[in-house]
Amino acid sequence: MRPGVTAGVCEDDDELRGVLRGALEREGLIVKATGSGSEAVRVFAADPPDVLVLDIGLPDADGRDVCQALRARGVTSPVLFLTARDAVPDRISGFHAGGDDYLTKPFVLAELIVRIHALLRRAGALGAEPLSTGVVLDPAAHAAAYGDNSVMLTPTEYRVLAALASRPGEVLRRSQLTAAAWPHGGIVHDNTLDAYIARIRRKLRDLGAPDSLATVRGVGYILR
Repeated sequence: MRPGVTAGVCEDDDELRGVLRGALEREGLIVKATGSGSEAVRVFAADPPDVLVLDIGLPDADGRDVCQALRARGVTSPVLFLTARDAVPDRISGFHAGGDDYLTKPFVLAELIVRIHALLRRAGALGAEPLSTGVVLDPAAHAAAYGDNSVMLTPTEYRVLAALASRPGEVLRRSQLTAAAWPHGGIVHDNTLDAYIARIRRKLRDLGAPDSLATVRGVGYILR
């Protein structure tokens, strides 16, 4: 995580607000937390965070109205809505209000973290992230660099490598890599994923980077 990346949290439940703050801080984010819609507008309009977690069911306002108020004040931070309502019209209204993602309560904390990282990557807030091998991923340019050398990656190649890089030392199953690299679905055969892995390996080798992308036969791949 690049130093100085900030997250805002607006959640009226004290316990959940504390849990969210702790989880985001463990991810290296600087967190500002509020408990009401009016406070959120005041705090985050004056100092917009890089990403905002916003509860819809606030005691003094609908979180969607809070988001619209922030957008009207020029705040462009990506917004992840939290809500107990899972009906399609509720989700659609959240996006129409200026939200970027939607997570239904109760939720798994690990999923929230993954979604936060995805929003930050799309917003370019993470900057160029170094891998443990010394390779640097640049999400804005869809490129990888090692030393003075750099190489362009296709969007799918980037998503495969970024998924592996986000969990170094952990074996990612084929299904996990497929979901990350083809987020809109589709039928992806095993040999298609293998072909992308081979292309990524070749590009990393061309950079002169260490050969750290390994196959775990019958399971998936790992970036050591």
